[in-house]
Amino acid sequence: MEFCLCDLLQYSLILALVVLLLVVIAAHVTAKMVDQTRHEKEKQFLTADGKREDFPSLMEPPSIDLSVVVPSYNEELRLPVMMDEAMDYLEKRQKENPPFTYEVIVVDDGSKDKTTEVAMKYTKKYGAKKVRVLTLVKNRGKGGAVKMGTLSCRGRLILMADADGATKFADVEKVEEGLESITEKPDNMAISCGSRAHLEKESVAQRSMFRTFLMYGFHFLVWFFCVRGIKDTQCGFKLFTREAALKTFSSLHVERWAFDVELLFIAQCFDIPIEEVAVNWTEIEGSKLVPFWSWLQMGRDLIFIRLRYLTGAWRLESERKTQ
Repeated sequence: MEFCLCDLLQYSLILALVVLLLVVIAAHVTAKMVDQTRHEKEKQFLTADGKREDFPSLMEPPSIDLSVVVPSYNEELRLPVMMDEAMDYLEKRQKENPPFTYEVIVVDDGSKDKTTEVAMKYTKKYGAKKVRVLTLVKNRGKGGAVKMGTLSCRGRLILMADADGATKFADVEKVEEGLESITEKPDNMAISCGSRAHLEKESVAQRSMFRTFLMYGFHFLVWFFCVRGIKDTQCGFKLFTREAALKTFSSLHVERWAFDVELLFIAQCFDIPIEEVAVNWTEIEGSKLVPFWSWLQMGRDLIFIRLRYLTGAWRLESERKTQ
């Protein structure tokens, strides 16, 4: 009986090693760079009078104070609420602080509804210098949409904000204060992350035990594999200096839900300081996140992120340039 137990333990260990090896191989073999090339239709935006102009590049010097990137997929119903709130705030701020300049870039991530048409109404109302619409030919995922929008920004600071308006837009002042509180910014790089961690106890009370288990399981995987010291990596309200955005988005690979984690993982690899700031947040109906399958996909992506960097399948931008 003792001999059989030893054999069982040996076989279990061998099986575990084989499974681990297969996971590592799968992570390495399936790794691929995000396609940064743009379709010709994605290189230009429409002005209010229907003319086409080229998008700028993130590698160019900034020409305005703030760029707001709004990833949108089938958001024709929720986008107007968010945009009305954002534009009211930004217009009021510009009037009260005349030097302040801004732009909002709505990225239509291959929507099947009238998201682009809805967004273009704001271009016509406020002008293409303030509202630009980037319509992607195919769906890239939220991470891909944020990246493509960020690469087209003119701002000294760059804010990513969800189209559902779950975060009160005026809380941009809170993340700005968070950015300003970082005293040491290497090469002017810093990130301020909106956080819902202070609302966790209340949200747990309203969730099922299964969803709570998934949430804590995801938090553990984030901490174990990728990002330390950040309680809420997934809040879609993050503010970057232009230099930090260029450094992190240039190395970003993940296009879907786990992109926030890789973005912060890259930032920590480059020792970019990150401040986490509590923001107001309300759950909005119509979420694209499917509780079980989305969490499962994100869990797989977290493991693959770490393994792909460990095996050299993915490299940071500075590493690729030195090869």
